[in-house]
Amino acid sequence: MQQQTKVQHNESMSMKEKKVRDLMVEKKRLVEVPYTATLAHTMNTLVANKVAAVPVAAPPGQWIGAGGSMIVECDKQSGTARKHYIGMVTMLDIVAHIAGDDHFSNGDNDDVIKDLDQRMSVPVSSIIGHSFEGLSLWTLNPNTSLLDCMEVFSKGIHRAMVPVDGEMENVTCGVELVEAASSYQMLTQMDVLRFLKDNAGGELQSILARSVQDLGAETEKIYAITENTKLVDAIKCLKSAMLNAVPIVRASDLREDDHRQLINGRCRKLIGTFSASDLRGCYLATLKSWLGMKALTFTEEVATSPLFTASETERSETCRRELVTCNAESPIYDVIEKAVTKHVHRVWVVDQQGLLVGVVSLTDVVRVIRHSLLSDSDH
Repeated sequence: MQQQTKVQHNESMSMKEKKVRDLMVEKKRLVEVPYTATLAHTMNTLVANKVAAVPVAAPPGQWIGAGGSMIVECDKQSGTARKHYIGMVTMLDIVAHIAGDDHFSNGDNDDVIKDLDQRMSVPVSSIIGHSFEGLSLWTLNPNTSLLDCMEVFSKGIHRAMVPVDGEMENVTCGVELVEAASSYQMLTQMDVLRFLKDNAGGELQSILARSVQDLGAETEKIYAITENTKLVDAIKCLKSAMLNAVPIVRASDLREDDHRQLINGRCRKLIGTFSASDLRGCYLATLKSWLGMKALTFTEEVATSPLFTASETERSETCRRELVTCNAESPIYDVIEKAVTKHVHRVWVVDQQGLLVGVVSLTDVVRVIRHSLLSDSDH
């Protein structure tokens, strides 16, 4: 037992010495789309690969990359540039584009469906940069320390490309990055949390035992929609606030809620979650027929979609519909475990009555653990 504790301690002591490459061991080849792909094709790629974002590749020399980046894939032997990654497209980008302008939900259903077809036939390159994430491509060197990687992810960056080989050099201006490699992989916030969960012994143990309250997760205002909000309006709500997910709360008996707008969900009964990634559960044809239904009904329908269940047998339907929540007193480890096993990017904080009082994001968790690791090393 003493030997096991010593091993765990040594593992956690080296946590600060861990590198990005230690997190990439089981990562697969990068999923990407060409700049000419339509949004419909891009959405189907997201669905088929069960990912929430893809980088967009173009011929070298024809485009300025997002944020002025020059992230290039080169031939391993000759060093000749084969493609240039010009940006990232997320489910939120596609959702925002689907929501479009105000006329989207003003016509009858046939108009909406026709409009949706048109919107989804545009090339993916035309919507790059419509959200914060698409505006910048991030790369991390395999030799970057875990703590420096966590610093990037603690600022709200959700994913970064990691060269499998190649050299990284800073451009003279210091903010742009030139990167050339024969192939890349993607590292996400979720990968970091999974790694922390798998290495939760030793010094991490005391950090992960701290309560959610230490994250400052209770907030005065939590954007939410009600059980009566239609899917089309829920999509517009995500777009207007640039949110990846919103809680669904019980409509009030005491006052008139505007079901087409975001409301403050604090101290309301939490009954569901609507996320941009829920749209991965349906191909375009399905989405057309579901736009008029309530968002809550949609989340229940999509949970039984073969796109969620047939290829993800490790997750039961009930698991997908289950509310992923914690209390202010819950240890941080419980939040990580729920986020990783349920594959959600937000865990709602509820009180004893199930009323919504806060939210913990992956960004919050990464930030507080990094801060604690640095604080511990100062003592």
